[in-house]
Amino acid sequence: MKFFIDTANLEEIKVASQWGIIVGVTTNPSLIAKEGRKLVDVIKEITTLVDGPISAEVQEGNAEDMVKEAFTYAEMHPNIVIKIPMTFEGIKATSILSSHNIKTNVTLCFSVAQAMMAASAGATFVSPFMGRLDDYTNDPEAGYSLLEDIRIAYDNYGIETEIIAASIRHPKHIEQAALAGSDIATVPFKVFTQMIEHPLTTKGLEIFRNAK
Repeated sequence: MKFFIDTANLEEIKVASQWGIIVGVTTNPSLIAKEGRKLVDVIKEITTLVDGPISAEVQEGNAEDMVKEAFTYAEMHPNIVIKIPMTFEGIKATSILSSHNIKTNVTLCFSVAQAMMAASAGATFVSPFMGRLDDYTNDPEAGYSLLEDIRIAYDNYGIETEIIAASIRHPKHIEQAALAGSDIATVPFKVFTQMIEHPLTTKGLEIFRNAK
């Protein structure tokens, strides 16, 4: 399973890029807004830090407007992936962009049916939202089950659309995503810092230090 970082904070991306495990970046309008900067400027800087897929999200609306905005982002760098909402207009836009060989990431996926529609439209990636589904169902296994089911459905038909486990809230989601067969997990910086920690690791390090 590959790791993307889910942020628009350039300092976080700079730090994470030095770990040698980050192969892509996902952003969204709310993350960009937190940085108080224009999306185009942030995306341009991200392309200098990470050599891999970088998702730039278009505004939800009609397909024509989303496609027009998508072309603007796609022309910026070959690594740009257009992040599109799971709507009928979004699916239509995905089909159009796919026909132009522009990579897409269909986001806000909460069911196998939606994931199949995204794949049928030619999506490069689909992003099931684990944390939000867990919250909605009040079931900590809901997101995990969804990833498992999408994996099975895609494997049934040899679908090449890659599954991005998104809306990750804690390290347990990473474990679930890996066990469910996700191709990618897009992870907030905070969760990466939690992943590296374990009480037995800390205890072991203390023992090693004291033994010197």
